[in-house]
Amino acid sequence: MSCKAVSSIIDDGKVIAKVGRHKLVRNEVATLVPPGTSPEDSMRLVMQYINSWASDLVFADIAESQLSKQEKDVSMELEEYRKALLKYRYEQRYVNERLDTAVSGAEVEAYYDAHKQDFIAEVPVVKARFMRISADSPHIETIKKKMASDDIDDIVEADSLASSSADKYTAYGDRWVPITEVARDFGKDYESLLSLMRNSFIQVRDTDYDKVNVAYIQDFIDAGNPFPVEYCESEIKGILVGIRRHRLVTSLEQDLLEDAREKGKFVIY
Repeated sequence: MSCKAVSSIIDDGKVIAKVGRHKLVRNEVATLVPPGTSPEDSMRLVMQYINSWASDLVFADIAESQLSKQEKDVSMELEEYRKALLKYRYEQRYVNERLDTAVSGAEVEAYYDAHKQDFIAEVPVVKARFMRISADSPHIETIKKKMASDDIDDIVEADSLASSSADKYTAYGDRWVPITEVARDFGKDYESLLSLMRNSFIQVRDTDYDKVNVAYIQDFIDAGNPFPVEYCESEIKGILVGIRRHRLVTSLEQDLLEDAREKGKFVIY
């Protein structure tokens, strides 16, 4: 029945709803239903649109009949909105044509050094490697040893061996991550997890599944200390580009006013 109802709404070329003198025709709802949508969901999407369309018009009609002529005069608001929209669109075009979005490492470092107090870690951040492996695997100690190595060949070997024998192996892309990400792998809160750390290793036996969860904490910065600059790099680049954008817009406003003064278009009496 739902399928037939949706079909009758979308496929016949007639008016499908009316509010006063306003009419809704099939072309306005024909594209609402994606291919493959179930009949029930199709009907729901169509009816939601019809009800929303009707609600807007009912409100508009009652406002038209009940408000005074002065209350219905929105010309000033429309003009202000038009000017604001035009200003925004021109600013966007002006900025997009001139904004330099390339930010050097030196610029990131300089901003970080001047604003370290703005980049304080609320939870510890770490560089880590994690694996979940069968408790009886003969490779556990070998992988652990190579996980903790500074030799790139050992690390590559640890990645390869863990990938083939562990249920899960995550190197976190050799990037700084909140300790909460590592804690999720263990199914623990990070504070209890850190209490288990010994010599940069955290190892927990999962007796229910006869597995061992192991994390090697390669580097660690405690909560209350500044994040490492690499952790903040993306955010700082966004801040610096935002500052450039603001300066461009400010400069544009000043230049336009100055040009208007010089040409006699802007005069203060």
